[in-house]
Amino acid sequence: MSTPIPRPAESEYKPAYAAYIGKVPEGDLLTILSQQLDELAARMAKVPADKEQYRYGPDKWTVTEVIGHIADAERVFAYRALRFARKDQTPLSGFDETAWTPASNYGRRRLADVVAEFRAVRQATLALLKGLEPEAFARSGTANNSAVSVRALAYTIAGHERHHAQILKERYGV
Repeated sequence: MSTPIPRPAESEYKPAYAAYIGKVPEGDLLTILSQQLDELAARMAKVPADKEQYRYGPDKWTVTEVIGHIADAERVFAYRALRFARKDQTPLSGFDETAWTPASNYGRRRLADVVAEFRAVRQATLALLKGLEPEAFARSGTANNSAVSVRALAYTIAGHERHHAQILKERYGV
């Protein structure tokens, strides 16, 4: 049985993450994360093959690259949560998603395969969070030169997905 994950205080993350955390509705975070997985996979299953590589503008990511970016960012946030939950105080570097996405091969892969990868990443995130003891969520460390708590990272994962799901709907029509 897992313990509910309390919403983080504003002092537990840098202001840049407030927009993501603010997108997470009230409720059990683990349930929200599980629902996101199913909802995103169902939406992506309806994307026609000719729209998988659609870009809404020059230098914008394709639909497939957006899903890959969500998975990559979640890997980073979950890794940070793991390290800090385990009381590792080694400062962790940031990452440059604008460099990572072109360096990935998401734009050359089938959307269904990238969605399957996202599903595996989200399932691993859920397993990690479900296995943490309640006090681990209050632990924190330094990532990208800023202090952040484990619970703030968990909420950032959910909010980051919601942010990109909204962009996919509004700008990509999917």
